[in-house]
Amino acid sequence: MRAELVMVGTELLLGEIVDTNAVFLARNLADLGIDVYYKSTVGDNLGRIKEVLSRALSRSDLVIISGGLGPTEDDLTREAVSLVTSRPLEEDSEVVSWIENRFRERYGGAGMSPNNRKQALFPAGSAVLHNALGTAPGFWLEDEGKIVVALPGVARELEAMFSAEVLPRLRGRNLGETLLIRNLHFAGIGESSLAQLLEDLVAGQTNPTVALYASEGTVRVRLAAKAASREQAWEMIAPLEEEITSRAGDYFYGTDFQSLEEVVAKACLSRGLTLAVAESCTGGLIAHRLTNIPGSSGYFRRGYVVYTNEAKIDDLGVKPSTLATFTAYSPETAREMAEGVRRRAQSDLGLAVTGIAGPGGGTPEQPVGLAYIGLASPENTIVQKHFWKGSREQIKERLACAALQLLWRTVRERQSD
Repeated sequence: MRAELVMVGTELLLGEIVDTNAVFLARNLADLGIDVYYKSTVGDNLGRIKEVLSRALSRSDLVIISGGLGPTEDDLTREAVSLVTSRPLEEDSEVVSWIENRFRERYGGAGMSPNNRKQALFPAGSAVLHNALGTAPGFWLEDEGKIVVALPGVARELEAMFSAEVLPRLRGRNLGETLLIRNLHFAGIGESSLAQLLEDLVAGQTNPTVALYASEGTVRVRLAAKAASREQAWEMIAPLEEEITSRAGDYFYGTDFQSLEEVVAKACLSRGLTLAVAESCTGGLIAHRLTNIPGSSGYFRRGYVVYTNEAKIDDLGVKPSTLATFTAYSPETAREMAEGVRRRAQSDLGLAVTGIAGPGGGTPEQPVGLAYIGLASPENTIVQKHFWKGSREQIKERLACAALQLLWRTVRERQSD
């Protein structure tokens, strides 16, 4: 089965919101072994929506539409599907009653506004997809051997409706082959260097396929296999994964949806290590990523954002003479920050970062993008120097990632001792 995604909304074309719905849908369809060959984004214009839908139905078996199901004049998905499939819109009285009850529950007895009645219109022959979180139902329509699925544009509503209403219907069909995707994550090695280690595997790929993707200091290797079942697909992927991790095991940190911070958290918890963080350049980004992991209070003692020299002195005990002699952007300051935050928090590990994110503030001797990472432990203090080019946000992201990499490697080595 070939699928196509049609994302409706002028706000998508203007860049006002990020299209997370396409990512969610593509990922779930891939898990079912359904190939997504095309994705279109179209504004709130009836003629252009019709044009996109007609083209999609001419080349795909399943067309999933996101957005355009609201009550306003620019919500045009149902009208476009009706015109393209030559199926008139019909009002569903049960849906009208359901929307009226929804309004009474939400707004303390206030009645449904007349324009919301539009949300009870569906192309003839549609199956209604109920919305557990909003007031816009979706619909499933089969027409001349093709399937059209219309879902709301609000991400949480779309995800809930797809999982509860669409996924069971798709699983009940004979979809042919299964596509299994396995992601392997690497840190501390560039994409080109990893590609060189895996050169023959990438060059000789057929099924499974191998693809590399770089992102702010990490590299993802995606393995994808097609087979008659998930079990057979996994049998194809497993030996390839073993070969890749044996070649690049020093840099391998996790699979699928595991993040670097999740791996760090699990390693600290399993080892019984505690951590404190002091951030200058990254402004709390490292602490934010670490504390996003459930259970982080079991190892994360505290975090400091010490953006000024005064804060470094007052909160961490950095010597004024160090700052005066070497500046805040120096290995000496990073060392004292790491040792100071470890001492203040009485933690096993103290992680610190300092640098120049820009766009101003750099000098020929200390240019924008210069950064230092310090990691203090009972045994010693490690200091790393880095330099990146990019925007302020990119430098902050790369510094946070590099600090997590150093932390991950250090904790891993302590585990192996």
